[in-house]
Amino acid sequence: MSTTTQRCSFLSGCCSTSSRSSAFTTASTREKKKKKTNHGQRRRKAIVVVVQNAISEPPETEEEKTYNGALFPGVEIPRDNTEAALKKFSRIFPWGNGAPITEKVLFDLLKEEVRSAPLFVPLYQYYRDYGGVYNLGAGPKWFVVVSDPTVVKYMFKDNADAFSKGILTDIMQPIMGDGLIPANKELWAKRRPVVGSAFHGTWLKHMTDLFGRSAMNLSDKLEKHGETEQIEIESELYAMALDVIGEAVFNYEFGALNEETPIIKAVYRVLRESEHRSTFPLPYWQIPGAMEAVPRQKQFSEDIEMINAELTKLIREALENKQDVDLSEFESRDYKNVSDASLLRFLVDIRGDEASDRQLRDDLMTMLIAGHETTAAVLTWTIFCLCKHPDVMRKAAQSIDEIVQDPNGIPTVEEIRKLRDVRMCLVEGMRLYPAPPILIRRAIETVDLPKGGMGKSIQLKKGTDCFIAVWNLHRSPDHWENPDLFDPSRWDRKFTNPKIEGWNGYDPELVTGLYPNEVATDYAYVPFGGGQRRCAGDVFAMMEATVALSVLLKKFSFELACDEKDVQMITGATIHTKKGLPVRAKRRKQP
Repeated sequence: MSTTTQRCSFLSGCCSTSSRSSAFTTASTREKKKKKTNHGQRRRKAIVVVVQNAISEPPETEEEKTYNGALFPGVEIPRDNTEAALKKFSRIFPWGNGAPITEKVLFDLLKEEVRSAPLFVPLYQYYRDYGGVYNLGAGPKWFVVVSDPTVVKYMFKDNADAFSKGILTDIMQPIMGDGLIPANKELWAKRRPVVGSAFHGTWLKHMTDLFGRSAMNLSDKLEKHGETEQIEIESELYAMALDVIGEAVFNYEFGALNEETPIIKAVYRVLRESEHRSTFPLPYWQIPGAMEAVPRQKQFSEDIEMINAELTKLIREALENKQDVDLSEFESRDYKNVSDASLLRFLVDIRGDEASDRQLRDDLMTMLIAGHETTAAVLTWTIFCLCKHPDVMRKAAQSIDEIVQDPNGIPTVEEIRKLRDVRMCLVEGMRLYPAPPILIRRAIETVDLPKGGMGKSIQLKKGTDCFIAVWNLHRSPDHWENPDLFDPSRWDRKFTNPKIEGWNGYDPELVTGLYPNEVATDYAYVPFGGGQRRCAGDVFAMMEATVALSVLLKKFSFELACDEKDVQMITGATIHTKKGLPVRAKRRKQP
């Protein structure tokens, strides 16, 4: 359960993005031209001096190579008096950290294919050009992009206390308040054990009934369409996921698969606003008066007010019937005889926790947004991949026929564990289309990163904002064999790469749960984050997605109703399709 980041805020300001050689050529050409003014002469001479200083040193041996930072992209800080130069420029720019600098950003923005692509797409090419840790940006606002599993492990696990959620907190606080995703580490340390214990085994087992009912509601809806009729299944999967999260979190029936009520429309608009804020370069909503003057922000205020009113009502009703219950009592509860098995009921009743109405609201809003987005996105892109690989779809469907006893394909918890083919389809879908494709951290102290694949340590200064490029981690040929191929069988095979210092690779023998987490892959696969702040609802999401896919593949085989190239991506809290996922659902002959 997590979200993405501000798109292209690194593009604020402007400066040259030419390479060192092109900068030298430009300077030399200018020297040959007639100087029109004394000011122009002084400026051109200064550029030449900087460039000549940067390239005048004799070639370095491999052992002597160092990176001094840059005055601007492509022009390194002069070798002489480097310490003084670094001290001077590091007050303004973070470039003295030893990592390469992207030199293509501004020119790339002139290309339609780059401007129209989601942020994480060009970040991948920069990763292949510059390595596992690089500086991204132009002007005063820069980010460090991390695509190296050894560095991710350091940031998520080995030295997690040195990093915060950074700009994510600023973006999401008006929506999620102090919920788990944007919470500072002190509050997170207090709330995470409480929220995490809500996802106990007995409750998760009971939730399979809810997952099955919701999936059957979608299946029944698909049954009403003809086999040649086109169905936009992404929106249907999001409606199904909203129904699940409403009942599981609030004991609230949205009925999103049936109709869009005002509260459902408000929830969807808030979800879209959370994506808008996470990808828009300028936080204009913070400008005084913007919430009243800008139509979408005015609508957002009204939507939040409506949702808050409903949540407040539900919370107060729960508090009126509060009962102090120990965790052991919850774990031994017969949930089939419980009228309200929601997470709200747990958070209100759990003994020893006295969360305020506001904290309960923030926790529930976080689970609503993050829980709804993740499962729907996983199912959408997994079905897309299966449509392109019908042989894999048939194999998964055959395993459902053999393992699941329920005629509708609703598996028990024990059967979910046995449905490895189905689960690995979802795991592979999350590898290729991670939710989210980018995670955010901010260094709250100066740290030295491990060498990893870069072959040298890079220092992050206090206050540096970082993008953990999950898309890059999951699709890198350094971490995966045939990384762009949808191949669920890859999870049966071990993979290592000694070129990445300190990375142990993927070992299937280390998989202990429903999916290969960051431990089994040594942080090359982090669909739910990792370390201290791994998503509290990862097992919930995997079980929900497995049940839903089992029901759908039991009843239907799917095929794309468009050219696969027409299914384009856009960045939100997760990866969405640009215009939906049109499919045809053909009835399967039941064995």
